[in-house]
Amino acid sequence: MSLNIDTLVNLRSLVAQEAPQWLPDGQGLAFLASLGGQTEVWRIPAEGGFPQRLTVGLGGVRFLDAINLRVSPDGRSLAYVSAASGQAEIWLWSAEDGVARQLTRQAAHINSFSWAPDSQAIVFAGNRHGAYDIYRVEVPSGETTRLTQSPLYEVFPAFTPDGRQIVYVRLDERWLDHEVVVIPAGGGEERVVLRDENFFDYHYGRTFGYPLVSPDGQTLVFRSHCSNWINYWTVPFAGGDPTPLCPEEADQSEAVFSPDGRSIAFISNHNGTLRLDVVGADGRGRRTLVDPEMGACALPQWSSDSRTIAYLYQTPTTPLDLWTVDVATGQRRQLTTSSLGGAVEDQLIRPEKIVYPSFDGLPISAYLYQPRLEPGRKYPGLMLVHGGPTSQFMDILNPAAQYFASQGYAVLLPNVRGSSGYGLTFQDMNKQDYGGGDLKDVVAGVDYLKTLDCIDPGKMAITGTSYGGYLSMAAVCFAPPGVFQASIAASGYADRVSMYHEQELRHVQQVIYKLGPLHENMDVYRRISPIFHVKQANVPCFVLHGVGKLPQATDSLRFVQALEKEYKVVQYKTYPGETYYVQSAANTKQMWLDMQQFLAKYLD
Repeated sequence: MSLNIDTLVNLRSLVAQEAPQWLPDGQGLAFLASLGGQTEVWRIPAEGGFPQRLTVGLGGVRFLDAINLRVSPDGRSLAYVSAASGQAEIWLWSAEDGVARQLTRQAAHINSFSWAPDSQAIVFAGNRHGAYDIYRVEVPSGETTRLTQSPLYEVFPAFTPDGRQIVYVRLDERWLDHEVVVIPAGGGEERVVLRDENFFDYHYGRTFGYPLVSPDGQTLVFRSHCSNWINYWTVPFAGGDPTPLCPEEADQSEAVFSPDGRSIAFISNHNGTLRLDVVGADGRGRRTLVDPEMGACALPQWSSDSRTIAYLYQTPTTPLDLWTVDVATGQRRQLTTSSLGGAVEDQLIRPEKIVYPSFDGLPISAYLYQPRLEPGRKYPGLMLVHGGPTSQFMDILNPAAQYFASQGYAVLLPNVRGSSGYGLTFQDMNKQDYGGGDLKDVVAGVDYLKTLDCIDPGKMAITGTSYGGYLSMAAVCFAPPGVFQASIAASGYADRVSMYHEQELRHVQQVIYKLGPLHENMDVYRRISPIFHVKQANVPCFVLHGVGKLPQATDSLRFVQALEKEYKVVQYKTYPGETYYVQSAANTKQMWLDMQQFLAKYLD
């Protein structure tokens, strides 16, 4: 018996992907969640129990948007970013009277902020003057001072533990190299602590992250790609040569110092399984606190006594929830329950992790969601491609994969070349080769599916969103005839030339990093853009996307029109009330039904 589509489309975590915040008394945590249909800040006791809502009418924040929830060191306020006033501003919720007040009035965008140790100020990065600069705002008056004026992006600021200085990240023009800079807390002469090179930062600072200063102010910890893997490195805060903290062939993220300064907690990515590890501040005594067979830890946060770590956790069959782990004993406690119940989870499909060889022998890791097998029945295959392309399928809940597997498709989710999580060399293998080697990796996945006894080798389809939508478009024009019988391109980009001219800056920076400057590489941009090769199209294609205000929609429409001019088989649909991407439950449900109907036409 397959799960009801309404159950699957609403199979989303109640807890948001925001770092939980320990309250100063150590007795509870604040976290962001959507309970009762409204996204608010909630408090829950450290030992578990029923959550208590702290905010009412958070306002202007879509669920799962990054709002940077931060508890003040004195515990009197919760700071967060909200667009309730029409622009992203910092707001303060008072623990004393339960009232939220707007602190900043930048009328611009704020992408990161941190509290001063004495709770009397906040330092933030905002783009009021065209590029992101560092500002200081006093609490509670809201008096704001601009501290930097560089034309380069300066982001992710934090106070040093003594409150006397501010440390932040400055990106070069390409968002490829980073400087960690320190200035006096009130502004003044800068000092560059370190320079790190060749670490492309698609989110203009978020990938590199906040620079971490040890509680004693002696050491700086930062992420670097210089070892081929994203590992943490340390450098004396006064300056010196960086050294690796605890090197490994795995990407590391979300590090945080324990309040006593003795340990660092971080996430370690092993083929999509995200472990929670702890290491001494000197790099010794590394331990894995949470080592799931298949699961993903995220966003660890220490209690004030350095004895407990709160973190978020999910698996392919359980939604994101808030947990704690005792650092000494490793005992875990689940604090929230987003699950729809054991009966639902028992019907979800636990994927199998597999590895298959690509056309050139490169091993490709993937997740296989097999349908409930019936003796003698053969099933169609569906290749589901992730976005990015610098992204990765992980051990997390994937409702779309669950839905199509429940409908009788063998769904394969490959981490093709260009994906993150497998080292910089692997990540850069698709440079100037979009729709080339990565598409061949997908085709090799089709070959793998055909080796399974339960598969009908003549019924294969491809789908994906964003870059997955692009590869689905590329498959229509570039894949060998007969490989796919259907393609569904969701919110894809068929024309990289127009994308260069029309897209927002982070997308342009990415294509320059991956493909090179347009004026020097026009042949590459045209070669990898399916819209210039529709004469070769040999696969029925369904193009879909949300109705948004940005020009991405014209890209998909022009691809459809180009296919129609060549009398190719194409279907087109848009979904109202969305951005370019379809996200609401109602539209997602309809989209899945439309996709299933299209697949039935060409795979049955």
